Amino acid sequence: MSVLEVSSASPALVHAAAAVVLYLHIGAGTVGLLAGAAVFVFRKGSRWHRRLGNVFVVAMLLMSAIGATVAPFLPKPERASVIAGVLTFYLVLSSWAAVKRKPGQFGAFDYGLLLTALGVVGFSAYLGVLAAESPNGKLDGQPAAAFVLFIIIGTLAALGDLRLILARGVSGATRLARHLWRMTAAFFIAANALFLGQPQVFPKTLRGFLFLPAPLILGLLLYWLGHVGYGAYRRRKTRPTASMP
Repeated sequence: MSVLEVSSASPALVHAAAAVVLYLHIGAGTVGLLAGAAVFVFRKGSRWHRRLGNVFVVAMLLMSAIGATVAPFLPKPERASVIAGVLTFYLVLSSWAAVKRKPGQFGAFDYGLLLTALGVVGFSAYLGVLAAESPNGKLDGQPAAAFVLFIIIGTLAALGDLRLILARGVSGATRLARHLWRMTAAFFIAANALFLGQPQVFPKTLRGFLFLPAPLILGLLLYWLGHVGYGAYRRRKTRPTASMP
């Protein structure tokens, strides 16, 4: 996120508030990324996994909310950051809800999630067209491909919300996979925003390696989704079948 620009004539309280917002955004993002990386180290369901997961959720919700709210009011408005912030907030919130709510539970909250995902897809498509039609193929410094990524993630999320609504809730491996991919996708967006979106904060010797977190996170996501799917498959295969009368 760009630095908040405050007029020199503004009261000291305004300058202090701008600084607090900026450092809260940076601090929450840093804590969220560290907690997200640590979550992968601990066994799923363990005490430390749950504790660090809670830290990740709070930090990411705070970071994304600040980013989405402040981005339109920067000296140069960043519409892509609005989408990234809203999408990250939505992914983290829906992922957290997937494991905190009872299996099979659903309600008005899920309809709100679906509308949010559809809104992200629609706005991303609109901005993607503007980026593609611009002379340099970018909008607010972001290439059209960035908006395509938001469209893909938002569409997958909307389909998942629709499936949950039609099934009137999810449980078992489906519920766990919903939690897992959404939390990891949010982590992926946040990591890219730092490593690829703010390369200037890293030493020049490291900038050639800033692309590495993205495929690493995607690899972890594929591994754990495969692990969850294989575990569900094994449980179905080993489940005793009822004898024929």
